[in-house]
Amino acid sequence: MSHASDPAATPERPRKKRNPVWSAVREIVIIVVVALVISLLVKTFFFRAFYIPSGSMEETLQVNDRIFANLMAPGPFELNRGDVVVFRDDQGWLPPIPAPASTPVSDFFTFVGLAPDPSNQHLIKRIIGMPGDVVTCCAPDGKLSVNGTEITESYIYPGDNPSDTEFSATVPDDKLWVMGDHRGASADSRFHEDLQGGFVDISSVEGRAAVISWPLDRIGKISGHHEVFENIPASAN
Repeated sequence: MSHASDPAATPERPRKKRNPVWSAVREIVIIVVVALVISLLVKTFFFRAFYIPSGSMEETLQVNDRIFANLMAPGPFELNRGDVVVFRDDQGWLPPIPAPASTPVSDFFTFVGLAPDPSNQHLIKRIIGMPGDVVTCCAPDGKLSVNGTEITESYIYPGDNPSDTEFSATVPDDKLWVMGDHRGASADSRFHEDLQGGFVDISSVEGRAAVISWPLDRIGKISGHHEVFENIPASAN
């Protein structure tokens, strides 16, 4: 005979039924929180969205393209000639812009890094000269040269010259010489020699442009065309 203290004699308590609606809501909340954390980590350490407002990088990038830039270059990954980089307008190349209108939705997407921050002025150009390089234009055949070696720039906008203005620039330490692919529509290093020689601080670089994310028919990798620079000798400095 079983005693009252025997577990076999204790009636099984009915299990409390789980509310399926609350369970679904809780799962959704967990998924959203995890997604936000991942987005913030990606925005902070890996990638950030940017918007292309002008045609200075055509045909590589078109007006209204959305891109993602790799924030680990410079950083764990080095910058190289040919890289397309996004950098802060620390030297005042651009005119001031009015404060943009915002909505809670746009502010949210900007906060998590899925939309560009319209309050910060950025530019996007291609690196032509690294620290120590001597960039010159133009050779007798109209080409640009780096460290005395002429390059054939396959990415230049069709019909454009490498440069319509002559220049010779020796890139200082911790600086870059940058130019737009649409040379006839790009106010780049050539046109800002009054602002620290037209050079961009490496510390101003936010990241290397990696992919076009919008529009859908243009999704793809942004090429550095490093083959253009593969025969460039090391700088003398």
